[in-house]
Amino acid sequence: MHARYAKWGLKMLRLKKIAVAFGLVTAAVSMSASVMAADWKGWNIHVTGYPNTVAMDDFARLVKEKTQGRIDLKMYHAGTLGNQSDAIEQVRLGALAIGNFSLGPIGPIAPEANVVSLPFVFSSVEQAFRAMDGEVGQKISDGLEKKGLIALAYHDSGSRSFYNTQKPITEPSDVEGMKVRVMNNDLYSGMITALGGNPSPMAFSEVYQALKTNVVNGAENNFPSYESTGHHEVAGFYSLSQHLIIPECVCINAKIFNDLPAADQKAVREAAQESALLQRKLWSERKVASREKVLASGVKINEIADDQKLAFQAAMEPVHKGFLAKNPELVSLVELIKNTK
Repeated sequence: MHARYAKWGLKMLRLKKIAVAFGLVTAAVSMSASVMAADWKGWNIHVTGYPNTVAMDDFARLVKEKTQGRIDLKMYHAGTLGNQSDAIEQVRLGALAIGNFSLGPIGPIAPEANVVSLPFVFSSVEQAFRAMDGEVGQKISDGLEKKGLIALAYHDSGSRSFYNTQKPITEPSDVEGMKVRVMNNDLYSGMITALGGNPSPMAFSEVYQALKTNVVNGAENNFPSYESTGHHEVAGFYSLSQHLIIPECVCINAKIFNDLPAADQKAVREAAQESALLQRKLWSERKVASREKVLASGVKINEIADDQKLAFQAAMEPVHKGFLAKNPELVSLVELIKNTK
C-alpha cells in the first residue's frame, strides 16, 4: 500500500516538474516575442509631400522589411506629437523611438552638434555632407549618444538665408533694428545680435502669424521651408545670405537602439541611410521647385555678392570666438570640418 502511494507521489512530482518546465518555456517564448516585436513611434515636423516626410515613411517601410516585421515604426508628421524641442526630449527619454530633427535645437543639449550652427562653418552643402558622412558626422553622433540620442543618418536641409517683410538684405547693416525669428539656440541669437538685429526665438509653427502681424520683421530658412509654410505669402523679400547649413538627423533613442540584437541594429541603420539618400535626391528637386514657386508668386529674391558675404562672415567672428572659448574641446572638430575638402 505504502509502495503504491510512494509511486503515485513520484509520478505527481514528475508531472509538476514537467508543468513548471513547460510554463517556463512558454513564458520565455512569450517574453522573447515581446522583446523582439516592437511598435515604435516617430516624430517629424514636416508636412505631407515634403522630402523628409516621404523619406521617413520610406524609412519606416524599410525598417519593417529589413527586420522581417520585428519592428513596426509608425511616423507622425507635421509636428502632431508636439513641437521640436518637446519631441527631442521625448526621444531622449524613450517615449518616442525616432525623431527627424534639425541639429540646431539639439545643439544646446549636445555641444558637438552645435558646431554645425556656427555661421559659415561649412563652405557649401556638398562639403557639409562630405564631412557629415565621415568622421565629423560620427563624432557628432558620439556626442549625441552621451545625451541619449544616436544619429543613424543625416538629411539635407540646404542653406538658410534671410527673408523679411521690408527690404532686400545685401549687407550686414540691413539687418540693424530688425526683429528676426530664430530657432531656440544662443548661437542664432548671437548671430542676429552681431548683425545689429533683435533676435526673437520662437517655435516654427508660430512664425507665419508673427510675420503677418509684425511681431517679427523677418526670419531665416531654406527655400522649401519658406515655401511650404506659406511664409513667402507674408514676407516677400528673400536674400541669399546662405549663412547657415544645418543638416537634420534621423535620431533614435540610444537605449532602444543599444538593446536591439546586432542584426536589427544593422537593419535599422541601413534603413536610415538608404532613406537618407532618397531624402537628399528629393530635396535637390524640391529646392529648385520651391524657388520657382516663390519667384512666380512675386517674391523678390536677391543674390549677395561674394565680397558682401565676406562682410557677413567677418561679423560672425565674435560668435565663433565666443563659442570656442566656452568649448575649447571642440576646436579640433571645427578644424576637422574646415579641413574637409
